[in-house]
Amino acid sequence: MTRPVPSLDEIRRGGKPAVARALTQIETAHGSEGLARLLDEATANPKGDVLGLTGPPGVGKSTLTNALITAARASGRTVGVVAVDPSSRFTGGALLGDRTRLRTDPDDQGVFVRSMAARDRLGGLSDHAVAAIVLMRAVYDLVVVESVGIGQSEGDIAFVADTVLLCIQPGSGDSLQFMKAGVMELPDVVCVTKADMGEPARRAMADVAGALTLAAHSPDDWIAPVALVSSASGFGLDDLAAAVAGHAAWLAAAGRRARRRAAQARHWVEDAVRVRFGARGLAAVADDLIRAGEGPFGAMRRLDADLAGRLSRRRDDRDR
Repeated sequence: MTRPVPSLDEIRRGGKPAVARALTQIETAHGSEGLARLLDEATANPKGDVLGLTGPPGVGKSTLTNALITAARASGRTVGVVAVDPSSRFTGGALLGDRTRLRTDPDDQGVFVRSMAARDRLGGLSDHAVAAIVLMRAVYDLVVVESVGIGQSEGDIAFVADTVLLCIQPGSGDSLQFMKAGVMELPDVVCVTKADMGEPARRAMADVAGALTLAAHSPDDWIAPVALVSSASGFGLDDLAAAVAGHAAWLAAAGRRARRRAAQARHWVEDAVRVRFGARGLAAVADDLIRAGEGPFGAMRRLDADLAGRLSRRRDDRDR
Protein backbone atom coordinates (compact mmCIF):
# COMPACT_ATOMS: atom_id res chain seq x y z
CA MET A 1 0.00 0.00 0.00
CA THR A 2 1.40 3.40 -1.01
CA ARG A 3 1.92 5.76 1.92
CA PRO A 4 0.11 9.11 1.41
CA VAL A 5 2.36 12.14 1.03
CA PRO A 6 2.23 14.17 4.28
CA SER A 7 1.75 17.91 4.61
CA LEU A 8 4.61 20.21 5.57
CA ASP A 9 3.08 20.77 9.03
CA GLU A 10 2.95 17.00 9.63
CA ILE A 11 6.64 16.70 8.73
CA ARG A 12 7.59 19.60 10.99
CA ARG A 13 5.68 18.05 13.90
CA GLY A 14 6.95 14.53 13.24
CA GLY A 15 10.66 15.23 13.74
CA LYS A 16 13.46 13.19 12.21
CA PRO A 17 11.37 10.06 11.42
CA ALA A 18 8.88 12.18 9.46
CA VAL A 19 11.68 13.93 7.56
CA ALA A 20 13.29 10.59 6.72
CA ARG A 21 9.99 9.18 5.37
CA ALA A 22 9.35 12.31 3.31
CA LEU A 23 12.83 12.17 1.78
CA THR A 24 12.24 8.54 0.83
CA GLN A 25 8.99 9.55 -0.86
CA ILE A 26 10.89 12.06 -2.99
CA GLU A 27 12.27 9.00 -4.78
CA THR A 28 9.34 6.58 -4.50
CA ALA A 29 6.58 9.11 -5.32
CA HIS A 30 8.54 11.09 -7.90
CA GLY A 31 6.22 12.82 -10.36
CA SER A 32 3.08 12.37 -8.27
CA GLU A 33 0.61 15.18 -7.64
CA GLY A 34 0.89 14.78 -3.86
CA LEU A 35 4.68 15.10 -3.86
CA ALA A 36 4.58 18.13 -6.17
CA ARG A 37 2.07 19.76 -3.82
CA LEU A 38 4.30 19.09 -0.78
CA LEU A 39 7.44 20.41 -2.47
CA ASP A 40 5.67 23.55 -3.70
CA GLU A 41 4.40 24.10 -0.15
CA ALA A 42 7.98 23.75 1.09
CA THR A 43 9.24 26.13 -1.62
CA ALA A 44 6.71 28.76 -0.57
CA ASN A 45 7.47 28.39 3.16
CA PRO A 46 11.27 28.36 3.62
CA LYS A 47 12.46 28.44 7.21
CA GLY A 48 16.24 28.28 7.02
CA ASP A 49 19.30 29.35 5.09
CA VAL A 50 21.08 27.02 2.67
CA LEU A 51 24.88 26.95 2.83
CA GLY A 52 26.49 25.09 -0.05
CA LEU A 53 30.01 23.71 0.45
CA THR A 54 32.05 22.89 -2.60
CA GLY A 55 35.70 22.34 -3.38
CA PRO A 56 38.05 19.58 -4.55
CA PRO A 57 37.87 16.12 -2.96
CA GLY A 58 40.10 15.94 0.11
CA VAL A 59 39.95 19.65 0.87
CA GLY A 60 38.24 19.02 4.21
CA LYS A 61 34.56 19.67 3.48
CA SER A 62 33.35 16.96 5.86
CA THR A 63 35.56 18.19 8.70
CA LEU A 64 34.31 21.72 8.12
CA THR A 65 30.72 20.49 8.02
CA ASN A 66 31.25 18.90 11.44
CA ALA A 67 32.48 22.22 12.78
CA LEU A 68 29.53 24.09 11.27
CA ILE A 69 27.05 21.65 12.80
CA THR A 70 28.65 22.03 16.24
CA ALA A 71 28.59 25.83 16.03
CA ALA A 72 24.98 25.94 14.83
CA ARG A 73 23.74 23.60 17.55
CA ALA A 74 25.64 25.59 20.20
CA SER A 75 23.69 28.67 19.09
CA GLY A 76 20.37 26.78 19.23
CA ARG A 77 19.84 26.40 15.49
CA THR A 78 18.55 23.17 13.98
CA VAL A 79 20.61 21.72 11.13
CA GLY A 80 19.88 19.56 8.12
CA VAL A 81 22.76 18.18 6.06
CA VAL A 82 22.60 16.85 2.51
CA ALA A 83 25.88 15.08 1.73
CA VAL A 84 26.12 14.47 -2.01
CA ASP A 85 28.45 11.63 -2.98
CA PRO A 86 29.66 10.11 -6.24
CA SER A 87 27.34 7.39 -7.53
CA SER A 88 28.01 3.70 -7.70
CA ARG A 89 28.06 2.58 -11.34
CA PHE A 90 26.29 -0.62 -10.28
CA THR A 91 23.52 0.51 -7.91
CA GLY A 92 23.28 4.24 -8.61
CA GLY A 93 23.54 4.86 -4.86
CA ALA A 94 25.94 7.06 -2.91
CA LEU A 95 29.41 5.54 -3.24
CA LEU A 96 31.25 6.97 -0.25
CA GLY A 97 28.44 7.66 2.22
CA ASP A 98 29.59 11.03 3.58
CA ARG A 99 27.35 10.63 6.63
CA THR A 100 29.87 8.08 7.95
CA ARG A 101 32.43 10.89 8.22
CA LEU A 102 30.12 13.26 10.08
CA ARG A 103 30.24 12.98 13.86
CA THR A 104 26.70 13.72 15.00
CA ASP A 105 24.69 12.56 17.99
CA PRO A 106 21.92 10.25 16.74
CA ASP A 107 19.80 11.27 19.74
CA ASP A 108 19.99 14.97 18.86
CA GLN A 109 16.63 15.77 17.30
CA GLY A 110 18.03 19.07 16.00
CA VAL A 111 20.42 17.46 13.47
CA PHE A 112 19.47 15.38 10.45
CA VAL A 113 21.97 14.04 7.89
CA ARG A 114 21.10 12.49 4.56
CA SER A 115 23.56 11.09 1.99
CA MET A 116 22.40 11.31 -1.61
CA ALA A 117 23.97 10.18 -4.87
CA ALA A 118 25.03 12.62 -7.57
CA ARG A 119 23.82 9.98 -10.08
CA ASP A 120 24.85 10.97 -13.60
CA ARG A 121 24.80 14.71 -13.06
CA LEU A 122 28.03 16.47 -14.05
CA GLY A 123 26.96 19.46 -11.98
CA GLY A 124 26.78 17.30 -8.89
CA LEU A 125 23.13 17.55 -7.80
CA SER A 126 20.38 15.20 -8.95
CA ASP A 127 16.75 16.34 -9.12
CA HIS A 128 16.07 14.26 -6.00
CA ALA A 129 18.82 16.13 -4.14
CA VAL A 130 17.32 19.48 -5.13
CA ALA A 131 13.91 18.36 -3.86
CA ALA A 132 15.47 17.14 -0.60
CA ILE A 133 17.18 20.49 -0.06
CA VAL A 134 13.94 22.37 -0.68
CA LEU A 135 12.12 20.18 1.85
CA MET A 136 14.83 20.42 4.50
CA ARG A 137 15.04 24.20 4.00
CA ALA A 138 11.40 24.35 5.13
CA VAL A 139 12.10 22.30 8.27
CA TYR A 140 15.54 23.33 9.62
CA ASP A 141 17.15 26.66 10.51
CA LEU A 142 20.29 25.83 8.53
CA VAL A 143 20.76 23.39 5.66
CA VAL A 144 24.34 22.49 4.78
CA VAL A 145 24.82 20.96 1.33
CA GLU A 146 28.18 19.22 0.98
CA SER A 147 28.76 18.71 -2.73
CA VAL A 148 30.69 15.94 -4.42
CA GLY A 149 33.45 18.34 -5.47
CA ILE A 150 34.15 20.99 -8.04
CA GLY A 151 36.04 21.22 -11.28
CA GLN A 152 35.60 23.18 -14.49
CA SER A 153 32.03 22.04 -15.18
CA GLU A 154 30.38 21.57 -11.78
CA GLY A 155 28.23 24.43 -10.55
CA ASP A 156 24.79 23.11 -9.61
CA ILE A 157 25.41 24.12 -6.00
CA ALA A 158 24.79 27.76 -6.99
CA PHE A 159 21.23 26.85 -8.01
CA VAL A 160 20.19 25.65 -4.55
CA ALA A 161 22.35 27.54 -2.04
CA ASP A 162 21.75 30.98 -0.60
CA THR A 163 25.47 31.17 0.15
CA VAL A 164 28.11 29.21 -1.78
CA LEU A 165 31.23 28.45 0.27
CA LEU A 166 34.23 27.40 -1.80
CA CYS A 167 36.91 25.46 0.08
CA ILE A 168 40.53 25.55 -1.10
CA GLN A 169 43.46 23.55 0.24
CA PRO A 170 46.92 25.12 0.66
CA GLY A 171 49.72 23.98 -1.61
CA SER A 172 47.44 22.30 -4.15
CA GLY A 173 47.57 24.87 -6.94
CA ASP A 174 43.78 25.14 -6.74
CA SER A 175 43.76 28.93 -6.93
CA LEU A 176 45.46 28.91 -10.35
CA GLN A 177 43.15 26.14 -11.59
CA PHE A 178 40.10 28.07 -10.42
CA MET A 179 41.26 31.24 -12.19
CA LYS A 180 41.55 29.26 -15.43
CA ALA A 181 38.16 27.63 -14.97
CA GLY A 182 36.31 30.82 -14.03
CA VAL A 183 35.19 29.19 -10.79
CA MET A 184 35.94 32.37 -8.86
CA GLU A 185 32.66 33.76 -10.20
CA LEU A 186 30.81 31.08 -8.21
CA PRO A 187 31.53 31.54 -4.47
CA ASP A 188 29.99 34.02 -2.06
CA VAL A 189 32.60 33.14 0.58
CA VAL A 190 35.98 31.42 0.15
CA CYS A 191 37.53 29.29 2.88
CA VAL A 192 41.19 28.30 2.80
CA THR A 193 41.30 25.14 4.91
CA LYS A 194 44.08 23.60 7.01
CA ALA A 195 45.39 26.90 8.34
CA ASP A 196 47.70 24.92 10.65
CA MET A 197 49.95 24.37 7.60
CA GLY A 198 51.26 27.89 8.21
CA GLU A 199 52.97 29.71 5.35
CA PRO A 200 51.45 27.60 2.52
CA ALA A 201 48.00 28.41 3.91
CA ARG A 202 48.73 32.15 4.07
CA ARG A 203 50.14 32.05 0.54
CA ALA A 204 47.01 30.27 -0.72
CA MET A 205 44.85 32.92 0.95
CA ALA A 206 46.80 35.68 -0.85
CA ASP A 207 46.52 33.82 -4.17
CA VAL A 208 42.76 33.44 -3.77
CA ALA A 209 42.32 37.10 -2.85
CA GLY A 210 44.23 37.98 -6.00
CA ALA A 211 42.12 35.66 -8.13
CA LEU A 212 38.94 37.27 -6.85
CA THR A 213 40.09 40.67 -8.06
CA LEU A 214 40.11 39.36 -11.65
CA ALA A 215 36.33 39.03 -11.75
CA ALA A 216 34.46 42.09 -12.99
CA HIS A 217 32.28 43.69 -10.32
CA SER A 218 29.61 46.36 -10.41
CA PRO A 219 29.24 48.70 -7.40
CA ASP A 220 26.27 46.66 -6.11
CA ASP A 221 28.03 43.28 -6.35
CA TRP A 222 29.00 41.24 -3.34
CA ILE A 223 32.76 40.77 -3.05
CA ALA A 224 33.53 37.32 -1.66
CA PRO A 225 35.57 37.49 1.56
CA VAL A 226 38.35 34.96 2.21
CA ALA A 227 38.67 33.19 5.56
CA LEU A 228 41.64 31.14 6.74
CA VAL A 229 40.37 28.21 8.82
CA SER A 230 41.52 25.13 10.68
CA SER A 231 38.44 23.03 11.36
CA ALA A 232 40.40 20.69 13.64
CA SER A 233 41.65 23.43 16.00
CA GLY A 234 38.80 25.88 15.54
CA PHE A 235 41.09 28.62 14.26
CA GLY A 236 39.27 31.09 12.01
CA LEU A 237 35.79 29.61 12.46
CA ASP A 238 34.51 32.86 13.98
CA ASP A 239 35.85 34.78 10.95
CA LEU A 240 34.14 32.31 8.63
CA ALA A 241 30.85 32.61 10.53
CA ALA A 242 31.06 36.40 10.27
CA ALA A 243 31.67 36.18 6.51
CA VAL A 244 28.67 33.89 6.00
CA ALA A 245 26.49 36.11 8.22
CA GLY A 246 27.63 39.16 6.26
CA HIS A 247 26.49 37.57 3.02
CA ALA A 248 23.15 36.61 4.59
CA ALA A 249 22.64 40.23 5.64
CA TRP A 250 23.50 41.41 2.11
CA LEU A 251 20.97 38.96 0.66
CA ALA A 252 18.29 40.16 3.08
CA ALA A 253 18.61 43.74 1.78
CA ALA A 254 16.76 45.02 -1.28
CA GLY A 255 14.96 41.73 -1.91
CA ARG A 256 18.09 39.95 -3.12
CA ARG A 257 17.31 36.62 -1.44
CA ALA A 258 13.81 36.49 -2.91
CA ARG A 259 15.15 37.23 -6.39
CA ARG A 260 17.89 34.62 -6.06
CA ARG A 261 15.43 31.94 -4.94
CA ALA A 262 12.95 32.83 -7.70
CA ALA A 263 15.73 32.50 -10.29
CA GLN A 264 16.75 29.17 -8.76
CA ALA A 265 13.17 27.84 -8.97
CA ARG A 266 12.95 28.84 -12.63
CA HIS A 267 16.25 27.06 -13.27
CA TRP A 268 14.91 23.85 -11.67
CA VAL A 269 11.95 23.86 -14.06
CA GLU A 270 14.11 24.64 -17.10
CA ASP A 271 16.56 21.91 -16.14
CA ALA A 272 13.83 19.31 -15.60
CA VAL A 273 12.30 20.02 -19.00
CA ARG A 274 15.67 20.06 -20.76
CA VAL A 275 16.74 16.73 -19.23
CA ARG A 276 13.50 15.02 -20.22
CA PHE A 277 12.71 16.70 -23.54
CA GLY A 278 15.91 18.43 -24.69
CA ALA A 279 16.50 21.97 -25.91
CA ARG A 280 13.60 21.81 -28.40
CA GLY A 281 11.20 20.78 -25.67
CA LEU A 282 12.35 23.68 -23.49
CA ALA A 283 11.97 26.13 -26.36
CA ALA A 284 8.41 24.90 -26.95
CA VAL A 285 7.28 25.84 -23.42
CA ALA A 286 9.66 28.73 -22.66
CA ASP A 287 6.83 31.30 -22.65
CA ASP A 288 4.70 29.25 -20.27
CA LEU A 289 7.33 27.95 -17.87
CA ILE A 290 5.96 28.97 -14.46
CA ARG A 291 2.49 30.47 -14.29
CA ALA A 292 1.47 33.11 -11.75
CA GLY A 293 0.84 31.49 -8.38
CA GLU A 294 2.29 28.16 -9.51
CA GLY A 295 5.11 26.42 -7.67
CA PRO A 296 8.14 25.04 -9.53
CA PHE A 297 7.36 21.39 -8.82
CA GLY A 298 3.77 21.74 -9.95
CA ALA A 299 5.08 23.45 -13.08
CA MET A 300 7.44 20.53 -13.74
CA ARG A 301 4.54 18.08 -13.47
CA ARG A 302 2.29 20.15 -15.76
CA LEU A 303 4.98 20.63 -18.41
CA ASP A 304 5.96 16.97 -18.28
CA ALA A 305 2.36 15.95 -18.98
CA ASP A 306 2.00 18.62 -21.67
CA LEU A 307 5.14 17.71 -23.61
CA ALA A 308 4.64 13.96 -23.19
CA GLY A 309 1.12 14.39 -24.59
CA ARG A 310 2.44 16.36 -27.57
CA LEU A 311 4.97 13.64 -28.35
CA SER A 312 2.33 10.93 -28.05
CA ARG A 313 -0.04 12.76 -30.43
CA ARG A 314 2.81 13.30 -32.90
CA ARG A 315 3.62 9.57 -32.86
CA ASP A 316 -0.05 8.71 -33.38
CA ASP A 317 -0.22 11.07 -36.37
CA ARG A 318 2.84 9.44 -37.92
CA ASP A 319 1.39 5.95 -37.41
CA ARG A 320 -1.85 6.75 -39.21
